[in-house]
Amino acid sequence: MHERSFLVHAIVYLAAAVVCVPLASRFRLGSVLGYLAAGCLIGPFGLALVSDVDAILHFSELGVVLMLFLIGLELEPARLKAMRGAVFGGGTVQMLACGAPLVLAARAVGLPWGGAIVAGLALALSSTAIAVQTMRERGLLGAPLGKTAFGVLLFQDLAAIPLVGLVPLLSDDRGSHGGSAGLALAKVVVAVAAVVVAGRFLTRPVLRAIARTNLREVFTAFALLLVLGIAEVMELAGVSMALGAFLAGALLASSEYRHALETDIEPFKGLLMGLFFIAVGMSIDFGLLASEPVRLALLVAGFVAIKTVALVAAAGPIGVARGERPLFAALLSQGGEFAFVVFGLARAARVLPGDWDKALTLAVALSMALTPLLVLAAEMLRRRVEAGAAREADPIEAEDAPVLIAGFGRFGQIVGRLLFASGLKATVLDHDPDQIEMLRRFGFRVFYGDATRLDLLHAAGAGSARVIVNAIDDVESNLRLVDLVRSHFPQLAIVARARNVAHLYELERRGVTIIERELFESSLLAGRHALELLGVRPFEARERADKFRRHNEAMLTVLGADGGGDDSQRRARVREARGELERQFQKDVEELDRREGADWHRDDER
Repeated sequence: MHERSFLVHAIVYLAAAVVCVPLASRFRLGSVLGYLAAGCLIGPFGLALVSDVDAILHFSELGVVLMLFLIGLELEPARLKAMRGAVFGGGTVQMLACGAPLVLAARAVGLPWGGAIVAGLALALSSTAIAVQTMRERGLLGAPLGKTAFGVLLFQDLAAIPLVGLVPLLSDDRGSHGGSAGLALAKVVVAVAAVVVAGRFLTRPVLRAIARTNLREVFTAFALLLVLGIAEVMELAGVSMALGAFLAGALLASSEYRHALETDIEPFKGLLMGLFFIAVGMSIDFGLLASEPVRLALLVAGFVAIKTVALVAAAGPIGVARGERPLFAALLSQGGEFAFVVFGLARAARVLPGDWDKALTLAVALSMALTPLLVLAAEMLRRRVEAGAAREADPIEAEDAPVLIAGFGRFGQIVGRLLFASGLKATVLDHDPDQIEMLRRFGFRVFYGDATRLDLLHAAGAGSARVIVNAIDDVESNLRLVDLVRSHFPQLAIVARARNVAHLYELERRGVTIIERELFESSLLAGRHALELLGVRPFEARERADKFRRHNEAMLTVLGADGGGDDSQRRARVREARGELERQFQKDVEELDRREGADWHRDDER
């Protein structure tokens, strides 16, 4: 019966995730909100398909543990050392900025000082799981914003350790707990030391021995045993399991088995992270919410608002760019999963009176559900600011610059740097305020503004310039700029960036003759290197790349001459061109094999 119940629950979890997560992603709400909605749907206050929420929540916390282990694997000790400013400096500023007003607010609503301190500091912690998953989905983890936010989250994991030890000291019967504080600290030190020793001196030889067996399933089993064993040691010592896993991952970051560990653990992490978010959704007590909606709504809105304002204020001192501060605050504005543990301990120690532990726990869960919506709002605000709603275009100083560069992203930057290095002046128009401030510090002549505005083009000197480099990423804006230049500045030669073949055709129809597909040449070069690594002679690899380029350009010319015909004709021409290229390759191989005496192994790169 138990096995059948386990199977039924697994089906319920998977079905709820398969239904809710794609729907949430479809409406650009993110997978986290989808998992939370799935938990609400199947939980005790939804369809009641699952009842033992606490057990599922505790088990699914392993997803957070595995996530922190994988993040640790990506941070070698040198990189971790370089993050110490973001961790200890940024983390301290964040905890003080958020903790102090939250403690005062908790005291103002009637909690005793002990309960107010516990509640305020616990609410100052953020959810590592939700923040990291949200940043990962948006590609922010490697960005400066993501690195700063992650450093703050690491400090919070560290701060959770003394917070747990603080709870019994604030209880009414603190005398019975005070003597154990020293023992608890000693346990933490021993546990961390054990993880460091095991990670540095014991784990690698064991991994090496297991790898020699060539049994991948045993290697996977040991990887899971390693992470779960460290998590258990940390939990027994009263330390965050996630922090211990992160430390273990960082110690193995320079190991030759790092990538194998990542590959084996990633699938388990993804499933357990989803289960964790589902469990958080199931833990939302809609019964309590229905009985005291006003109190809980004020509680959630109050602590999220206080924390958001504090995070925006703290973002400047810790180095977050001005335009990214609302997003930074939205990412960290929720309560954290460790608050569940703290409020449970506070209930047992009678630090929080009445039903405050239940109300605060529910407020944390609701704040987690709000995070994806707050992040969406912050992103919308940022896009509006970038579009110029909150800032006028910069006044452009008159200067005789022969080149205009519209768009200074990854494509425009390379063009601009080459021109500047060649001693040529250029005027740059871009709409990213933070990037513009950075570029100006390095002496670039760059201005904030929409390059598709006729007045800005006149002010930038389009009437006297000779060349405009159209490096705008958005296809519609890119084409609009071409139309504008053709109509009002016919003397300007246009060098245009094409994102894809369809964009290239549109540029050609507008009379643009110098067009570069942004990935084509670099992809060809990468293909040449791949051929050489696979044994193809360097000269032959270059010849193949050149022939591929000529055939590709000829095919595009044929397909674009009259629109390429209907779909069946277009596919037939593509197949014909590909077959011709393959036959040409074969002829080249036969010709090269017949030649004798020539040294085709030389690296003819000159």
